[in-house]
Amino acid sequence: MRIPGGGMRSPVDVAVAAVVAALTGMDAWWNQPGTRQADGLTYLLLVVSVVAVLARRRRPVVVAVVCMAALTSWYALGHRGELLNLPSMVALYTVAVQSARRRTVLIGLVAVVWSAGLGWVAGGRSSAPVADMLWPAVALLLGEVVRGRRELLAEFAVREARAAADREREAHRRVQQERLRLAREFHDVVAHTIAAVNVQTGVAVAAFDRRPDAARAALASARASSRDALRELRATVALLRDAAPGDSIDPAPRLGQLDELVARTNGAGLSVSLHRDTGGRELPAVVELAAYRIVQEALTNVIRHADADAAAVSVTCGGGDAVVVEVTDDGAGIGDHRRRLLVGDSSGSAGPGGYGLTGMAERAAAIGGRVQWGPVPGGGFRVHAVLPVAGGPP
Repeated sequence: MRIPGGGMRSPVDVAVAAVVAALTGMDAWWNQPGTRQADGLTYLLLVVSVVAVLARRRRPVVVAVVCMAALTSWYALGHRGELLNLPSMVALYTVAVQSARRRTVLIGLVAVVWSAGLGWVAGGRSSAPVADMLWPAVALLLGEVVRGRRELLAEFAVREARAAADREREAHRRVQQERLRLAREFHDVVAHTIAAVNVQTGVAVAAFDRRPDAARAALASARASSRDALRELRATVALLRDAAPGDSIDPAPRLGQLDELVARTNGAGLSVSLHRDTGGRELPAVVELAAYRIVQEALTNVIRHADADAAAVSVTCGGGDAVVVEVTDDGAGIGDHRRRLLVGDSSGSAGPGGYGLTGMAERAAAIGGRVQWGPVPGGGFRVHAVLPVAGGPP
């Protein structure tokens, strides 16, 4: 249905207006004996009220004023009825639903006073018009309850949307953390193995003609390094999927495997010494894994960038509440290749030069530790890490 200047009306608005027209029209037609009977002016006021009710959502305050004016006109003409105030009640209900509480209270006070005045005059000023004071308040109170419930539901919807967004952000953060952790694992395994295999195959190629025994030993060492790397890669990939029954998944590297790591590094042409003293204490697996990976990455950098002959690895429990990892070499300090890779400072902040030191810093920070690196006075380079033990899972 379309009304002048109002556009299309919803079926609910049309139905409400139809019910108001039917009930108010019957009350106006079935008038009390001794009062003015319905005529053309009576029905004209009814049409004005019904058309106003159709526009109640667009101009609720204006509609309320029009309906109250029509009610006043009916009373002035001498009409009396129980449902003549129905258009005004619908209009006041709409005001309360669509307006702020302050406006509802102000309009309610005006409507109560206006209705009380009409009832007092129409009743011959014989008694207090209690009923005439109540019906505007009832309409406004009902509208206020509905508005409050809608606001509450809207607030619940906003909270639920915010909670869903928070859950999505948390899930994304966890996925990113897991991806970063897996990227560190792959980098630590692949970078170290490729560096060692590259040196070992180079030795084999150089000694192939003159020293076939040395070439075979270097190739055997390269094969062992690649086999160990494949084993670690299978264990890492297993984290991305459910392992089938019967699959053998090796645990994450522990400090007890540093001997194998040092042996493989020695096979790559670098002389590495190992000092390990944890006082017989059982350390958390996450701490041992971090220490192992830091040593592995540090030795990989020595092989690839330091041009060193020897390196020293030290893993000790400092003060009983932290594991101290230190890897030093006698190389050229920070050469051109190393400068491009190791972009950082003594505080352990890593830059965009490579993922090696960045991975060390992230791995240590993940368990509350820290990593520092830099040249050693007199030549060489040192990586120093402190990994807290307290609170870690065994």
